[in-house]
Amino acid sequence: GWILIDRCGKHFGTVLNYLRDGAVPLPKSCRETEELLAEAKYYLVQGLVDECQAALQNMDAYEPFCKVPVITSSREEQKLIATSNKPAVKLLYNRSNNKYSYTSNSDDNMLKNIELFDKLSLRFNGRVLFIKDVIGDEICCWSFYGQGRKIAEVCCTSIVYATEKKQTKVEFPEARIYEETLNILLYESQDGRGPDNALLEATGGAAGRSHHPEEDEERERIERVRRIHIKRPDDRALLLQ
Repeated sequence: GWILIDRCGKHFGTVLNYLRDGAVPLPKSCRETEELLAEAKYYLVQGLVDECQAALQNMDAYEPFCKVPVITSSREEQKLIATSNKPAVKLLYNRSNNKYSYTSNSDDNMLKNIELFDKLSLRFNGRVLFIKDVIGDEICCWSFYGQGRKIAEVCCTSIVYATEKKQTKVEFPEARIYEETLNILLYESQDGRGPDNALLEATGGAAGRSHHPEEDEERERIERVRRIHIKRPDDRALLLQ
C-alpha cells in the first residue's frame, strides 16, 4: 500500500536530512524558516520545530542585513539571474559613460534613482534579488527580470538640445519604477511551485501563456521586453526644431 502526503516538497529534503543527521543548516530568510517550521510541525519533528522557532526569535531580535551584489562582468550577471529563484531588479548607473554635459537637474535625478533602489532593496530584499551594475554601457537604466529573462527595462536618460549643444538629461520616473517593481513580483515563486501562471495570464504576463506551436509568433510578440525610454514632451519639441 501507499500513503499520500499532500504537502509541498520544497522543504521535504531538509526534513529528511534532519531525521537522518539530527541537524541541518536552516534557511537565512525569515519566510523560508517559517515555511520549514510549518513542515516540521506537520511531520511532528519536534527537534526541528524547536530550532526553527529559536532561529525566528533571533531574526526578530536582529534583522539580517540586506545583501546587494555589485556585478563585475556580464557573465556574473547572467549567472546570478539564472540561478536565483527570485525575480530580479537591476540598476545600472555609470556616470562616466556620458559624452556631453549634464542638464541642471540630472545629478539630482541620478541620486534619486540610486536612493529609490536602496529603499526598494531594503523593503523587498527577502522577495527580490537586487543587483547593482556600474560597468554597463548605459548611464542610468533599470532592468526587471522574471524566470531568468528580462521582462522590462526603464531607461532614464535622453539627449536634448540646449543653447545649441547636446546635453544628457537624466530623469527620475518614480511611478514607472514602482509599477515595474510590483509587476515583477508576479514572477515570485509560490510555495516552491513557481509563479502563479493563472495570475500571470490574467495580468498579461508572458509566463502564463500557452505554448502551442501555432501560437509561437503571438507569444514571441508578447514576450518582447517592455522598454520604456523616459522623454518629456518639451524634449521632443526641441528635437524636432
